[in-house]
Amino acid sequence: MDTTTSPKGMTRRQLLSRATAAGAAFVVGAGFMAAPDAAWAVEMKALSPETFATLTQMARDVYPHDKVADEYYAAAVQMYDTNEGAEGIEAGIAALDDAAREAGFDSYLGTLWEADRVKILRGMEDTDFFQQIRSGLVTGLYNQKAIWPIFGYEGESYSEGGYINRGFDDINWL
Repeated sequence: MDTTTSPKGMTRRQLLSRATAAGAAFVVGAGFMAAPDAAWAVEMKALSPETFATLTQMARDVYPHDKVADEYYAAAVQMYDTNEGAEGIEAGIAALDDAAREAGFDSYLGTLWEADRVKILRGMEDTDFFQQIRSGLVTGLYNQKAIWPIFGYEGESYSEGGYINRGFDDINWL
């Protein structure tokens, strides 16, 4: 391990750490959030990028699905990015970050283990903020037709003649 410091007093490890943090700043910028490992991006209107990123992580923790990409969670929470509701969402995320700090973490988003984030959420599950986000995500996430195939749902069948003509005898587990 090289602990040689530069003339400015920074070790190689510190330099790499700060370079990684600077790269993250490009991922979450002013009014814009892009995935570092995928081809999607979201433009925010009223929420700060940090709040939007925390809200997206919260959505993934409330309804965890390993096969569902982050872009669908970001699309689901985008409904909270309004001028009317931004103040309440920002306050709720601030309370979530405070709860994470009380648990010994820098912030909710900075809590690396899912189990720790879920524990923080369980402490907030009776709040109006948590219930607002949880209930909104039911439709915001699961009404996206693009993720229906991931769950094996083929969509409504009325336009296809109903389940008698489409899907009635698809059961293969009996």
